[in-house]
Amino acid sequence: MASPVDPAFHDRLQALRDKYAASVPERMAAIRDALALCQGNLIPHHIEQLHHALHSVAGSAGSFGLAALGDEARRIEQMVRGVMETGAPWTGIEAAVHALLQWADNDFGAGKIAAHD
Repeated sequence: MASPVDPAFHDRLQALRDKYAASVPERMAAIRDALALCQGNLIPHHIEQLHHALHSVAGSAGSFGLAALGDEARRIEQMVRGVMETGAPWTGIEAAVHALLQWADNDFGAGKIAAHD
């Protein structure tokens, strides 16, 4: 069994991190698509889709060395959850999602892989 001191373990772990980083554009596309469904028409199902897309990134990014990405996705996810659970205002969510998408596009778009949180 591999252990954390085994060089092969670190290589496999880095390969998993690289694979996750390469999936970030696809994950951001899911967030972008869900946000587009919400714009101008806050249907509960569409809000849930946005929440799910954000939750997916919030729950996994930190495990793969992208803590800041996961933390920001979680912050926005909690804003969306407030809309879903308590009817909190939508104010600020679109801007926050757009900022997350821009940041991810800068770091991970166009074939870039930058696992550097």
